[in-house]
Amino acid sequence: MRFELFIAARYLRAKRRQAVIGVITAISVAGVAAGVASLIIALAITNGMRRDLQSRLLGSTAHVDLMRVAGDGIRDWRPLLERLRQSPHVTAAAPGLYGQVLISRGPRSGGGLIKGVLPAEEKTVSDLLQSIKKGNATALESSGPMALPPIVFGSDLAETIGAGVGDTVMVTSPQGELTPLGVVPKYQRFQLVGIFHSGFYQYDSSYAFTRLVDAQRLFSEPDLISVISFKVDDMYRAKEIGKTIEKAAGQGFQATNWIDQNRELFRALSLERIVTFIVIALIVCVAALNILIALTMLVMEKTRDIAVLMSFGVKPEQVRRIFLAQGLLISLTGTVIGLVLGYSLSWIGGHYHFIQLSAEVYSIDYLPFAPRVLDGVLVATVSLAVSLLATLYPSGSAAKILPAEALRYE
Repeated sequence: MRFELFIAARYLRAKRRQAVIGVITAISVAGVAAGVASLIIALAITNGMRRDLQSRLLGSTAHVDLMRVAGDGIRDWRPLLERLRQSPHVTAAAPGLYGQVLISRGPRSGGGLIKGVLPAEEKTVSDLLQSIKKGNATALESSGPMALPPIVFGSDLAETIGAGVGDTVMVTSPQGELTPLGVVPKYQRFQLVGIFHSGFYQYDSSYAFTRLVDAQRLFSEPDLISVISFKVDDMYRAKEIGKTIEKAAGQGFQATNWIDQNRELFRALSLERIVTFIVIALIVCVAALNILIALTMLVMEKTRDIAVLMSFGVKPEQVRRIFLAQGLLISLTGTVIGLVLGYSLSWIGGHYHFIQLSAEVYSIDYLPFAPRVLDGVLVATVSLAVSLLATLYPSGSAAKILPAEALRYE
C-alpha cells in the first residue's frame, strides 16, 4: 500500500478526540450511498418505462403503416399487398380496415376502434391476437357464414361494457345507410369470442378485432381496406424503409412509422431521465459537502500530526494526497454500498412487480425496472468526481501547514 493511502486509511479507522468528526464521516458515506442508490433506481425506472412502452407498442402495432393520402381507403388491394411484400427489408404484411364504433351491451356502452383483419396475417405484424387471456380467436379464422360474427375485445373495454366470453354485443357504426329519413347509423350484433390483455391501456380499453369481411359489411365497404401494416427487419430504420414502401406503392399513398407516431412520448421519457438524474444527483452533492466538512475538521484535529510528519521529511504534496485519498475512500465506500443497494432493489422491483400503477394514467399496470451496467458506471464516475472536488480545499489547507508554527507551543 502506498504511504499516503496507508496514512489515510489509518486516519479513518483511528479513534477521534472529537466524536462529531466520526459522525459526519458516517453521514457522508450514508449520503453518498443514498444518492448513488437513488440514481440507480431512478434510472432503472426510466429505462424500464421506455423499454416496456416500446416493447408493448411494437408488439401491439406494426413498424410501418401504409394508407391512402385522401383517406378514402385502398381498393384492389390484393395485388398491391403481394407486390409490397416483396419489398426489401419487409418481413411481413397484413391488410386491415379500421373504424370508430359504439359498442354496447344492455344499458352499458363504450366507444371503440374496431379493426377488420385476416387473423393469420395479422398475427405476423401484431401480438394482440396472441395475448388473449379468455376465450380464443379460432372463430376469427373461419371464413364461412356464422349466425353471429365473432369479435375480440381488449380487457378494459370488456370490463367497461360488462361483457364476457360468449355474450352478444351490439356494434353501431356512424357510417350509416341513407334512407328517406336521412342517414341512419348501421348496427350489427356480434358474439364476443375472446378477450386480450396487452397491459397497454390504449389498446386494452378501445381495440376490438373482427373478420375483415364482417368489418367491410358493417361499414358498407365491400372489398376495401384502410391500411396495410408491415413488419421490417430493422425497426430502427422503419422511417427509411417506410419511404421505400411509399415510393413502391406509387402516388397517392403515405407511410407512417412507429417512431414518428410515438416521438413525443419517447422525447418526454428522455427529458424525464435527464431531469431525474440532475435532481437526484443533488443528493450526492450534499454528501460531498459533508465530506468537505469532515475533512476540514480532520485537518484541524490532525494539525500536530501533520506537522510531525512534515518535520520527518514528508512533502506537502504527499500530505495533500493523504487527504485526497481519505476523501476518495469515503466516496468509494459510499458508492459501492449505493451500487449494491440500488441494483438489489431494482432487481427485486423488476422481478416481483410489487409496485402497481394506474393503467389509465401511465399506460402500463406496474412499475418496471431495467437497471443497466452503463448507468452504474456513469453514476459511480459522477459520484467519485464530485466527492474528489470536495476534497480539494481541505487537502490544500493541510499541505499549507507550517511545521514550526504548528509545533511552537507543543
